[in-house]
Amino acid sequence: MSAFDRFLQSVNEKQVTVIGMGVSNTPLISLLLEAGANVTVHDRKTGDELGEIYEGLSDLGVQFCVGDEYLQNLSGDVIFRTPGMHPNHPALVRAREQGSLITSEMEVFMQVCPCPIIAITGSDGKTTTTTLTSEILKTAGYTCHLGGNIGRPLLADVPLMNEQDFAVVELSSFQLMDMECSPAAALVTNVTPNHLDVHKDMAEYIQAKTNIFLHQKPGAKLVLNADDAVSQSFRPAEGVELLQFSMRGPVENGVYLEDGVIWYAEGGSRRKIMNADEIRIPGAHNIANYMAATCLTHGRVSFDDVVSVAHSFGGVEHRLELVRTRDGVRYYNDSIASSPTRTAAGLRAFDQKVILLAGGHDKKIPYDSFGPIVCD
Repeated sequence: MSAFDRFLQSVNEKQVTVIGMGVSNTPLISLLLEAGANVTVHDRKTGDELGEIYEGLSDLGVQFCVGDEYLQNLSGDVIFRTPGMHPNHPALVRAREQGSLITSEMEVFMQVCPCPIIAITGSDGKTTTTTLTSEILKTAGYTCHLGGNIGRPLLADVPLMNEQDFAVVELSSFQLMDMECSPAAALVTNVTPNHLDVHKDMAEYIQAKTNIFLHQKPGAKLVLNADDAVSQSFRPAEGVELLQFSMRGPVENGVYLEDGVIWYAEGGSRRKIMNADEIRIPGAHNIANYMAATCLTHGRVSFDDVVSVAHSFGGVEHRLELVRTRDGVRYYNDSIASSPTRTAAGLRAFDQKVILLAGGHDKKIPYDSFGPIVCD
């Protein structure tokens, strides 16, 4: 019996609670119903706000606790928390004390996935690097299942996966906070202050990121940013291969940029991959993203595959995405840049003066270094 089948069997006729009707939990609910679970959904929205999905799932026997008091009396044999909910939320703490197993769609996926998992986290560049990694592997002929925090849940797709495939997943700090399993290959793009409106402090945020590699097994791979101070404090588990990438010069093992050329270094020798200006998408941060993806896929693909994607890949939506050109003015959508470091990276991608329109929710992160960049 596969790990996935054992999971389905484990929830049969159990009381399973799902918190939130978000993107990752909608297919999860359908899967749980097919497995014979008794499902209760807790959501802050009212039934009217949830609309057709509320009516449809109710007809299938799903129970709902909705509205402002949706977390009262939270219980169940198994509780799937929504990714944005802190694992130590008082309602979860009470449920855990009463014997509930607290998990998430992504954690279960990591436990039952039949193919190697390549996982990416970090403060900046996650989605682009995740997508690049998938594109490079697909160019080399592999079947890839792309998902996670990038907007696509994967647990319900497990029956479609084979051992020779790859699952390439983006993981947020929220998904990683209570994760107790790690992937075959892990990348931390960088670590800078972010989401401090949810995490109690920077230490908790950093600790969440480390869960992506803390539980790796011998033979796994860890990729770190040699230019990032926090990442350089991380240490791989015993028997885990460490590769690094750098925009500032040579690394012992990994990928680096020197004089406009991207090199792969290993065992005291180096090999040219390509010139940095061959990369279609703009910005120094995207050179770093390519180097990170090259480290992750090394040993599975050829450098020709990497170069092919560099020439053809046009980027991910909402990331320096050209919206239109009018009267000689180019308008870009960089709305994913929801932190100072991300926004600064986007600004540095342009040689000419830029008019910046920015706003949004305060995530309690410092802007000290951002002001001078905007004023420059």
